[in-house]
Amino acid sequence: MDQPLDLNSDLGEGFGPWAMGDDVAMLDIVTSANIACGFHAGDPSIMRRTCALAVGKGVRIGAHVGYRDLVGFGRRALAVPPAELRDEVLYQIGALDAFARAAGDRVRYVKPHGALYHSAAQDQGLADAIVEAMTTYDAELVLLGPAGTLLEQAAAAAKLRFVGEAFADRAYLPDGALAPRSAAGAVLSADAAVAQAVSIATTGAASTVDGGQVAVTSASICVHGDSPAAVEMARRIRTRLTELGLALESFA
Repeated sequence: MDQPLDLNSDLGEGFGPWAMGDDVAMLDIVTSANIACGFHAGDPSIMRRTCALAVGKGVRIGAHVGYRDLVGFGRRALAVPPAELRDEVLYQIGALDAFARAAGDRVRYVKPHGALYHSAAQDQGLADAIVEAMTTYDAELVLLGPAGTLLEQAAAAAKLRFVGEAFADRAYLPDGALAPRSAAGAVLSADAAVAQAVSIATTGAASTVDGGQVAVTSASICVHGDSPAAVEMARRIRTRLTELGLALESFA
């Protein structure tokens, strides 16, 4: 891989007194932080703290936008009309950007979360709504998501930069979509995640739940912040990729 590779994680996903993952430790490892914007997780204080930590560690900030679903952690597909989704995404970007700017930087990119990530990849109206919110706010924003989907097509139509993403800690379906978390083997162990990250970075292939492999196009690899042993997993992945001579750097 000639271009630098990005390592990202979903962070700031606590709410009030409830913590989710070790954001401080993860921010010492990743190059980009997808920070929850208060809809699926996060609250103003967590958003501000996570942005300040990211800026202090030189990690790029992305708006991790989702359905308005704190109870379901944004993992339930909701029937939100595209125009309403557009406004909700715009709202989330603006909210996080306020805290990013207070910390001395800005939101550089947008990554949909959970059910919205999967729904928008397959629904033209939802994909267009996300892209319209981004171009309305700042046409320089980058969209991070699954390559070869309607999200990438919507970004191209709007002349937005798109970056393909793959997951170290999740297995795929044979068609290239992520396997549902409910499926056996969908969430990978630390050892399997390290091996998958190396495979993605060096051969462009990820593991499938049926034991095969599928091609994935990515310039960014995600390690979920709420995965078991997420920090250890991310640290091992970074170490291994560096040992292979791969440069790690944010795309944004």
